Amino acid sequence: MTALRQIDPATLARYPSLEGRSVFITGGGSGIGAALVAAFARQRARVAFIDIAQEASRALVQGLVDEGLPAPWWEVCDVRDIAALQSAIARAAVDIGDFSVLVNNVASDDRHTMESVTVDYWDQRMAINQRPTFFAIQAVVPGMKRRGGGSVINLGSSGWQLKQGGYPCYAVAKSSVNGLTRGLAAPLGAHRIRINTVTPGWVMTERQLKLNLDAKSEQALREAQVLPDLLQSEDIARMVLFLASDDGAMCSAQEFKVDGGWM
Repeated sequence: MTALRQIDPATLARYPSLEGRSVFITGGGSGIGAALVAAFARQRARVAFIDIAQEASRALVQGLVDEGLPAPWWEVCDVRDIAALQSAIARAAVDIGDFSVLVNNVASDDRHTMESVTVDYWDQRMAINQRPTFFAIQAVVPGMKRRGGGSVINLGSSGWQLKQGGYPCYAVAKSSVNGLTRGLAAPLGAHRIRINTVTPGWVMTERQLKLNLDAKSEQALREAQVLPDLLQSEDIARMVLFLASDDGAMCSAQEFKVDGGWM
């Protein structure tokens, strides 16, 4: 694979409105989620996240502390357990304040065929890729109302829009993100709570590089994108920061694609 371009966090935009704000991120221990945690921490936001990956989460927190940043609040949490998810959000809010920002990032795009799907497997895929988005929103909205507004950012997917096979359950779950964003925009907007979807293209996380990218798929991706560089997690974080900040104050009910012109 061609070497990824270097991204210097010090060159990225600074959003003064994010300083001191409380941010909750699901699946923040690795991949795109880790880039989101780091990006908000570097904006001097008060960051909380959950993940099931203990080792990666500890390493992320230690790395940020080594940068001279405050340690994010974090807990191990399996988002399939909605009671545990909402309890973690409640505990984090007690410790760092009602949340101004929620980023629904957690997902798992494990490959599977239509023929192999059982009812139990279907339910497990929805329990990771669909349910937590709604119930995390449900948990943070009362605090956002108390604060007089907020920003919810749901991570979507380009996979179902490109009509790709290989993960029908994931496609169903992720396609519903856009519906949830649109369906909640009006009732949340009445309280100055904005809600948007950020849809990444194929992001070169460690997982994707290890499991899914090969020379053939990389060539096809480069031919499909209009930009020559491969996407990185930090590229997604840039858009999320904008939507979380006051700079995105009049953006709601929208889908923002960050895909190098793939779609």
